[in-house]
Amino acid sequence: MTRFLNKKEALILAAVSFLILVVLPCLNAFLPKESFFHISDFTITVYGKYLCYAVLALGVNLLWGYTGLLSLGQCLFFALGGYALGMHLMLMIGKLGQYQKDIPDFMVFLEFETKYPETGGLPRHWIPFRSPWFALLMVVVVPALVAYIFGFLAFRSRIKGVYFSILSQALTYAACLMFFRNDFTFGGNNGLTDFKFIFGHEINTAGTKRWLYIASGILLLSVYLLCRWLTSTKFGLIQRAIRDSENRVLFSGYATAHFKLFVFVLSAVICAVGGALYVPQVGIINPSEMGTEKSLEAVVWCAVGGRGTLIGPIIGAISVNAMKSWATRAFAEQWLFMLGGMFILAVLFMPNGIVGLPAQLKALKERFSKRKNGEETPPATPLETPGVKTAE
Repeated sequence: MTRFLNKKEALILAAVSFLILVVLPCLNAFLPKESFFHISDFTITVYGKYLCYAVLALGVNLLWGYTGLLSLGQCLFFALGGYALGMHLMLMIGKLGQYQKDIPDFMVFLEFETKYPETGGLPRHWIPFRSPWFALLMVVVVPALVAYIFGFLAFRSRIKGVYFSILSQALTYAACLMFFRNDFTFGGNNGLTDFKFIFGHEINTAGTKRWLYIASGILLLSVYLLCRWLTSTKFGLIQRAIRDSENRVLFSGYATAHFKLFVFVLSAVICAVGGALYVPQVGIINPSEMGTEKSLEAVVWCAVGGRGTLIGPIIGAISVNAMKSWATRAFAEQWLFMLGGMFILAVLFMPNGIVGLPAQLKALKERFSKRKNGEETPPATPLETPGVKTAE
């Protein structure tokens, strides 16, 4: 197998991983709160949320940046992964809810005990989620199955381009409408919240929050290495060839639908696992997390950071969400205009995003220096056609 990490990239990756996985948790755990370098429990949770968003951005970029499939529904899979783990977390509350029943409070409020008397008010599809292993399995299986069915039908019909984007957006909107319904058994508009335990540990303790952050960092590192390995193989070459000219790949004898389906399912699983770690850190999952505007935000992260690269979406996701955290407090009403402005700026003036900005500035500097020194290449003279005089 060819080496997929060069020495420079490996050193940078090791340094960043050490900072994220070791230094920041130690600043949270061992420094006193009065210290300037102390990181609070709230801040470490916010950082963990940013890392989960970066995982989502890598999933979107693997599909859009490397395969040329612009999906506006990847947050659906992000939310499905969150719901799968959230169901288990809700069942772990026990009698600690407001109604002190064995079922979640929203089920008591919606009178599920009369709808499902044979199970004590708990819908049958909730029962297996008492097992943490089943919940973790469903984090992967449910989004993968939804992605496989949708992708199989779409790619078999040779739907691509803007039509694929519209269909993925329609799928997300339809799922969002279903989850908003109270009788869909997933909490309706309020969703799932008020989590107290995860795998036998209290969620709101400093140690649990720190370990959830570390798990998010490990997940991001693992997804990065997976994407780096995948894009450095022959599969990655075919993947980029499909992005650049699918018809040429078809004429070369490759079944492009199979490649696109595999990448679509893999991207869905990556997004779902990120969503599963996102939920216990923010403490809630509701249908708004799968809204179409959320998927559009993920596209903006990739465009601003630099799609078609691996570090670009990570930088875009973290920087844009950090800016959002500040702007929604200082300029709450103007945030959406700022987000749209960033996307337009990236498309028109930064086609390679933040990661491509140094090369872009270097090229502009060289062009300016040549023009200043009079080394600008003179415009080509028009070719003379035999028998036709060139205009003076």
